[in-house]
Amino acid sequence: MPQQQENPEKPGYLDLYRTGDLEKRAAAAEKQEKACNLCPHNCGTDRTRELGFCRASHRVILASYGPHLGEEAPLVGRRGSGTIFFGYCNMRCVFCQNCELSFGGQGRVISEDALAAVMIKLQEEYRCHNINLVTPTHFVPGILKALLTAAKRGLSLPLVYNCGGYEKLSTLHLLDGVIDIYMPDFKYDLAERAHAYSRARDYPDRVKEALKEMDRQVGGLKLNSRGIAYRGLLLRHLMLPGGLKDTKNILRFIKEELSPDCAVNLMRQYYPAHEAYKYPELQRRLDPAEYREAHAFARELGLRLL
Repeated sequence: MPQQQENPEKPGYLDLYRTGDLEKRAAAAEKQEKACNLCPHNCGTDRTRELGFCRASHRVILASYGPHLGEEAPLVGRRGSGTIFFGYCNMRCVFCQNCELSFGGQGRVISEDALAAVMIKLQEEYRCHNINLVTPTHFVPGILKALLTAAKRGLSLPLVYNCGGYEKLSTLHLLDGVIDIYMPDFKYDLAERAHAYSRARDYPDRVKEALKEMDRQVGGLKLNSRGIAYRGLLLRHLMLPGGLKDTKNILRFIKEELSPDCAVNLMRQYYPAHEAYKYPELQRRLDPAEYREAHAFARELGLRLL
């Protein structure tokens, strides 16, 4: 368990860095590079020599970085969320809107030292409110090693873990006290949809385990006096056409199983991307009536909607 902080807005990784625990976490994560089981696919791949499900080697791929003004308002503030987009992904969503990154691995190889420099630049040059790690799961070892260097150089922004929700408990345990804000997707409650659209039949079970662990670590979303998030759980759910039943199941789980002050972004910006054209039910945009019904249901549940 992370130590209680005197200043609740201070990122947890600073205490871990001071005590030497962050270095231990980075070393433990690095061992995964020889037999990777960072995510529930459990490839067991030696990523220094071959590729697993995610198609990424042990070397971090940086796609892009910079202040992002299109994220949720508590992350964006006035100066933006300091997003770092990584190449590849541990899911295979047929409707992915960033398929060049997730499937194609678009980007460049970057060292841990250079990744640390990116974090510092987002803090000191762009003056972002946080460091937002987008699709980070398969690069957790490199991220932790970079964080060690960044903390030494004065990084003091909250860390956002912006993921697809298909996470493994042992990896989340390594991140306990390191990550300040978890921002997972909750894509599906129905296994057949998870299998058909993301090649992860066990996604519903794994995401529910992961969300409970994230909630245990950081609790509901907490904002400072300026309305900027510094800790907590913020969930995203992208509604799919024809998926109202699935959406209601997801919203009901959030209400019944997670902290009442967890924030929820019920998203309606789906459009047919990547290989969605192969699935007749995914070839259309979301019907506004579907979103209105889901939104009304979420309000009836009393969820904290963004």
